[in-house]
Amino acid sequence: MIFYGPWWFNPVAMASIIIAYIIGMVVMILGAYLIAPRVARRISGRVSLRLSMIILGAVILVGGLAALLLLAGLTLAALGVEGDALTGLFVVLSVLLLVLILNGITYLISPWMINLMYRARRDEDLQRIVDEVAYQAGFKKPPRAVVVEGPPNAFAYGNFLAGRWVAVSSEMIRITSENELKAVIGHELGHHKHGDNAIMLFMGLIPSTLYYFGLMLIQASFYYSGMSSRRDRSSGGIVFLAAGVVAIVLSFLLQILVLAFSRLREYYADAHGAKVAGARNMQRALAKLHVYYNFNRYAKSALSDSKLKALFIYAFTEAFANPYYPAYLPRPPADIRDIDIDDVIEELRRTSTSSPEEFFSTHPPIPKRIRFLDEIEAKPIKA
Repeated sequence: MIFYGPWWFNPVAMASIIIAYIIGMVVMILGAYLIAPRVARRISGRVSLRLSMIILGAVILVGGLAALLLLAGLTLAALGVEGDALTGLFVVLSVLLLVLILNGITYLISPWMINLMYRARRDEDLQRIVDEVAYQAGFKKPPRAVVVEGPPNAFAYGNFLAGRWVAVSSEMIRITSENELKAVIGHELGHHKHGDNAIMLFMGLIPSTLYYFGLMLIQASFYYSGMSSRRDRSSGGIVFLAAGVVAIVLSFLLQILVLAFSRLREYYADAHGAKVAGARNMQRALAKLHVYYNFNRYAKSALSDSKLKALFIYAFTEAFANPYYPAYLPRPPADIRDIDIDDVIEELRRTSTSSPEEFFSTHPPIPKRIRFLDEIEAKPIKA
């Protein structure tokens, strides 16, 4: 018996999607462990950051569109007759339209949603710094600056309707000096200057489209196979199923490339932060973020070297140094500004990173960003 319900109620369709997920994850993990590190080492130092972004962006765009057109062509060919082919074409266009509408709505309303969710508030002191950095970076109109509550963070957002915004958390303001804060703001202004919000939205549409197209093909394969006992319809259903699984697997692979593209854009924004506030200030801000989110290790070291440790009650010291201290606290239990951040930068320069972990992230690991800033300090790039 063939089940015609939605794919999430269809056990065979669900099994097919799970298989596609497993294949996709295996391919992604193998790529992250074996292929990506070798490719990165081979091209490292030979290709500029700008050229790397152009090449990778072209691979995502051309590869994604080629995959979509090929799978759509196979789908239409499997239908065989003109009427069904038109129906199939309508389905393909419907997927594209659905993804565009959903992402377009999200893009348009996101600035107001972010302001609401993060309880963003205007701040004159922060706006003054943003205005100063924006003027130095050549902005005709500086973005609006807001403070949000939470652990140290900063982000750029906005669109042609809401304008440009820069949000900085109160904790980021607390732990950084003004020059370090300028570097952080310069990084976020770099995202605005480079159009990263729109570019990353567009890049993300490609794997999303393939993914939803694959889901619809898998569901259609069971519906189409059961419409008639004719052999051509049965074989068409098999083509749909295979094409759907391939589409989902390809969406996983393209998502890995999109993540790599995102990491390149972060390097590009770091270069802009260094350009307006100095590479050292950008490094110090990044190192403070690293210390904050790995605070217990540094707190323990600082306490063990402290000349005042004899004055601490043992339990009090343990509360500071305990590596299992609750991670959900809104801030570290001591002031990280007391830690020698320049020593941390030296440590990060020597720190190796995990390739698989990096290739599943939107941001490069901070040790690599520190070393990148060393390189552009010696040989500046256009940002």
